[in-house]
Amino acid sequence: MNEQLKAFAVAGGLNEEEIAKILGFIGRDPTIAEIAAFSAMWNEHVSYKSSRKYLKTFPTRGPRVLVGPGENAGVVDVGDGWAISFKMESHNHPSYIEPFQGAATGVGGILRDIFTMGARPIANMDSLRFGSLSHPRTRYLVNGVVAGISYYGNCMGVPTIGGELVFDPTYDGNCLINVFTLGVVKADGVFYGKAAGVGNPVIYMGPATGRDGMGGASMASAAFDEKAAEKRPTVQVGDAFCEKVVLECTLELMKSGLVLGIQDMGAAGLTCSTFEMADRAKMGMKVDLSKVPQRAANMTPQEILLSESQERMLLVCERGNEEGVLEICRKWDIPGAVIGEVTDTRQMEMWFNGEKVVDLPINLLTDEAPLYDRPWAEPAGLAERWKVPAFTVGDLKDEFLGLIDDPSFRSKAPVFQKYDHMVQLRTVVRPGDGDAAVMRLLETGTNRGVAMTSDGNSPACWLHPYNGAFNIIAEACLNLACVGARGIALTDCLNFGNPERPDVMWEFKEVVAGLSEACIAFDTPVTGGNVSFYNETAGTSIQPTPVVGVVGLVEDCDRVAGTFFTREDEAIVLLGCEDFSFDASLYARLKTGKVCGFVRKADAKRHSALCELIVRGIEKGIVTAAHDVSEGGLLWAIAESVVGNGVGATLDNVGTEPAELFGEAPSMAFVTVPEADLSCLTLMAEELGVQAVRIGTTGGDTLNVKGAFTVPVTDLTAASRKPL
Repeated sequence: MNEQLKAFAVAGGLNEEEIAKILGFIGRDPTIAEIAAFSAMWNEHVSYKSSRKYLKTFPTRGPRVLVGPGENAGVVDVGDGWAISFKMESHNHPSYIEPFQGAATGVGGILRDIFTMGARPIANMDSLRFGSLSHPRTRYLVNGVVAGISYYGNCMGVPTIGGELVFDPTYDGNCLINVFTLGVVKADGVFYGKAAGVGNPVIYMGPATGRDGMGGASMASAAFDEKAAEKRPTVQVGDAFCEKVVLECTLELMKSGLVLGIQDMGAAGLTCSTFEMADRAKMGMKVDLSKVPQRAANMTPQEILLSESQERMLLVCERGNEEGVLEICRKWDIPGAVIGEVTDTRQMEMWFNGEKVVDLPINLLTDEAPLYDRPWAEPAGLAERWKVPAFTVGDLKDEFLGLIDDPSFRSKAPVFQKYDHMVQLRTVVRPGDGDAAVMRLLETGTNRGVAMTSDGNSPACWLHPYNGAFNIIAEACLNLACVGARGIALTDCLNFGNPERPDVMWEFKEVVAGLSEACIAFDTPVTGGNVSFYNETAGTSIQPTPVVGVVGLVEDCDRVAGTFFTREDEAIVLLGCEDFSFDASLYARLKTGKVCGFVRKADAKRHSALCELIVRGIEKGIVTAAHDVSEGGLLWAIAESVVGNGVGATLDNVGTEPAELFGEAPSMAFVTVPEADLSCLTLMAEELGVQAVRIGTTGGDTLNVKGAFTVPVTDLTAASRKPL
């Protein structure tokens, strides 16, 4: 291989070993277009070469699972002839380089993953993690990312109904932008990304290809350095209004019966869509790249293959139906062109201006992609992280007020109010009103709904990756229970540093193992997801940050619960906790100035019983509010429930030890019930083996911890409304 070609391969992210493997496979020097294809398909973002070994351990089957990992998105049955399709993806690197377009195209990409399955998107969630508020780049990133998400979701008419917003110094040099989207599809109307049928035409649909987003997948498979800003040309540029039309055009094509297979051109663009569609069908493909619509002059074959111009689709139809497909495209004013055909050769052949520029076996870029068993090692000093340094506890009221002065307590309304969360008129539990969001499944003709939550906890996963990951799914299931839903399946977005570092690979291995155990324990199979490695800047990796998006079913949307206290003189009942500690808590972090403590794994049996108790209480109509106890501990959670509607509370049966008020033990929640229904809840708790303790009463204009202190509701509200 000549030096110029080798330099192109290295620039595309291929290493010496991989270049040698390519030469050994094909027995000749590759063309520059073939190198482009290898660099697109063999990078970390597409091939999962460092993670595939571990991802295979996820449980992916279940009675509701119709489509598991491997397709554009997962699909699960929700009854009455309908299904939901959902997936979570990351757009971390592009959003750090160019926050508006990075976040916008992240939303656009995950929306295409959903509607290529035949599903109409009905909800978005975002899980956002930025550096500390004092970091000079944080405000710029937040403003750009929120604007990008708002622009794309609002223009598409898809509500953004919840998510997470976290500020932590671990993300100072690498923000995390994870997006979770869900759509509804007929159970027998799911489409697949397969290129089936010898001689069937391959059709390009969508805006013309340009030079924007060149090599985006390769960029996402490398760490940042001081030259990160120079990668701006690798960030895609989105047009949400165009995608709205592409969505409607795609769904009409599917309804017409003309389309056999379809895939969006996301990461790695045309390269990925052609190779993957052919591979899934065990077929080959012939493509004429010169027939691809182009909006830039003098584009080369490799540029066409590597471009990640947005809002583009690739589809296959029966021979003879080409004109019908193109006629529907013209109706929607969407460009379309026949660019090739399906073959039975298992070979990818591509021409450009009459010259064959790619001639490769399909499996070389898919099945034969590198699979690394990277070395792993437990990080030094792990046991030291588990020790909580001694600290002095001051006046309890001062301690509490200092705790809720943390930005995590502040309302996220300034962010989610920029999103349209009511479009489509499905939203039952709105952003900020509950531990999860709830949307009506209008298509089923029933009053059933789907609940969604996204959860992560990087400090816990840094302290104990296995237990921390297990607890993330436990918390997500509890969040669903607190609105009246039972979890049924999940998607994930696994954000980590450089996998070539043994400590990062150990974190990843342990997190996947913890997630796998939790999926089995809580009967929530994984239907798909995303791994984002190389979240590292100048040699410093982020803390391990697995994020899960879990979906659940609500049997009756008229029987749901929110977080906020709604009525006076109701009993507040603490459920499920049997002991307290400072370990791995926000309180300990603020007092000691470091992340510290041992993360205890939730007991799956007791946790499941707790979730079931809350759901049954909501379904019976006796639970009027429910909230899990997590970051900040019990008193923090009570304060969150107080500020929503301004209904105060008196706690007359809680301990006054700081661990009892501010500890973050797993499997703990509280509910409110009318006094007349307290005995019913207590009996249900006894039947399920859940500890239930009446700790207080709602009402008044203060939060009164008897024997300790009193805080006016107005002070709590003021703390929550401090600007981020």
